[in-house]
Amino acid sequence: MTRVVSIYLPDLPTDRIRRADPSIPPEQAIAVIARSGSKRWVSAADAAARKAGVRPGMPAAKAQAIFRDLMMVEADPLVDAAALQRIALWALTVYSPIVAVDGIDGIVMDTEGADHLQGGELPMVTKIANQFRAKKLNARVAVADTWGAAHACARAINRETVIVPRGGTVRAVEKLPLSLLRLPEKIVADLRTLGFQTIGELANTARAPLALRFGPEIGRRLDQMFGHTSEPIEPVRAPEWIEVSRSFAEPIGAAETINKYVGRLVTQLVGELQRRGLGVRRTDLIVDKVDGTRQAIRAGTAKPARDVAWLTKLFRDRTEKIEPGFGIEKLTLVAVMSETLDEEQRSSSLVAEETTDITPLIDVLGNRGQRVYRLAPVASDVPERSVQRVAATSEPVGEIWTHHWQRPVRLLDRPDPISAIALMPDYPPRSITWRGRRHNVVRADGPERIFGEWWMRGSEFDAVRDYYVVENQAGERFWIFRSGDGVDPETGDRQWYMHGIFA
Repeated sequence: MTRVVSIYLPDLPTDRIRRADPSIPPEQAIAVIARSGSKRWVSAADAAARKAGVRPGMPAAKAQAIFRDLMMVEADPLVDAAALQRIALWALTVYSPIVAVDGIDGIVMDTEGADHLQGGELPMVTKIANQFRAKKLNARVAVADTWGAAHACARAINRETVIVPRGGTVRAVEKLPLSLLRLPEKIVADLRTLGFQTIGELANTARAPLALRFGPEIGRRLDQMFGHTSEPIEPVRAPEWIEVSRSFAEPIGAAETINKYVGRLVTQLVGELQRRGLGVRRTDLIVDKVDGTRQAIRAGTAKPARDVAWLTKLFRDRTEKIEPGFGIEKLTLVAVMSETLDEEQRSSSLVAEETTDITPLIDVLGNRGQRVYRLAPVASDVPERSVQRVAATSEPVGEIWTHHWQRPVRLLDRPDPISAIALMPDYPPRSITWRGRRHNVVRADGPERIFGEWWMRGSEFDAVRDYYVVENQAGERFWIFRSGDGVDPETGDRQWYMHGIFA
């Protein structure tokens, strides 16, 4: 079943202004002013302005009288629309192959088959909200069975995320106001005059009288919201993306037929890539069905590629997930991410050169939803900062690990508090208790003193850690440390931590 995510950006105009001018203080209240002739009113206000009493629709003069220090910026709908388009294109490359702009303040995307790459729907919507917040964009995220339900729930919630269970659309939207049904304002106003307030009240009313007075729009929106009528999402496209497609006079559905035409599209796409000197990193196959629904398959590569056989294999490994239904009427292949790829000179010798290239394995694992990366050193003495994740095929970094002391094979994501019995300040513990289990220390080495990095944050100016390698009676070896030098309280709170485990 299709699942749709709606991302509502209630403060897009003011967020855009802040992103364009980072010098604006966070506490500065901003209002966007729209103009029509001599009339000026507030079209958008950020959280600080709303807290002061400024509301959208309020006359600009009244808003300025309420809050003297209000920063007033002229509205620019075209720039806002361009910003929303860029956000949608970014979301398409990150979250799903099917993403579209939803009105003037949101985007919508079909996440069928894409949520498993994020670990499920809850981690997916949480990650979306966190990433938008990191980009200084206020966002509310909702996932539901239909575009209409997700759109309404995203705009009705007062928290960052909401997940409507599968089959739970009716219960989720029945008490929501009519304004969230995506009807024209005139129809909503007339319905309210007739006494309708919620979507549920309208849905439980006979359709014929409503259609006679208001036309088919009300019935169409209700059917779309409750999943009785399909509402395909037309994906956004960038002008520079390479796209090839094939339409069919007679719908296709057999797996071998789908694979045949996918192979032809790959050949056509690679020809265009080669003409432009590009290699593809991420490719989307969009499947348009005769019932108006769409399905998408995304294939990625660790390096830019334009090998017809390999790209075809990546898609053929996943075409069994395509559900043709009543038939497929169009296949579209889009190069979403591409990079410059120069021709390689191959050896002309009779003896083939032996090369070990694990890129195909990385591609296979990555397209199965696995996160493939490698670890690289970082110039830092603090253990948890001395390593970083880099792309599996990235070039070697210039840094190397140089430690005179042995390091554990497993470093915990974050130090785990333990209790220890030790003679301070210079002696190792005689025993430690970690996660409810006591370990008597029979051998120990240390301390190795590591100083805080004062240039990272001020609290580390005097901070130190004393690390010890300890071994218990069973031969298990652990890497533990004490926060502080054991004498001066400013260097640390003397709490002991487990940080690593040796082989």
